Amino acid sequence: MDVRFREVDPFSCWIWLRFASPPSQGECNYVDGIFDSWYVIGRLGGFNAENLQAHDAGADLSWMSYDNEEAQGVMPALMHNMGELEYQGEWGRCWVDMGTSDGVGIDVLINALRQLDTDVVQIEEVVIGGVNDDWAVEEHPDSLFPSGG
Repeated sequence: MDVRFREVDPFSCWIWLRFASPPSQGECNYVDGIFDSWYVIGRLGGFNAENLQAHDAGADLSWMSYDNEEAQGVMPALMHNMGELEYQGEWGRCWVDMGTSDGVGIDVLINALRQLDTDVVQIEEVVIGGVNDDWAVEEHPDSLFPSGG
């Protein structure tokens, strides 16, 4: 599975998936489940790189001292909105307003899609941002910050 980034507007970002062949309904259900779960975690502030205390502690988490004051002192990192996944032939796409969530959220999504590619459905390519010449994009109706173009 190749991963590419195009121009990324965090408040209006298309995420594109190109499958080896048009996905079945069951395969689409898996992809939808990943995106839905990813969005819920992001909406609740889970993708906040300013508070990665367990990650920063390293491999041994036994008896780690978690600093609740530090956790409460970081700025919120919340995803704002996500559209429904759409499928057309071997392509799938999803619009997302990542709000103030951090890039760690994109890494989590890519990691989940890599495992899906291994276990369930062959994903040839994931493209974060930009447009697909074969599938026109329009201003998403849920966008909080319309481009005005």
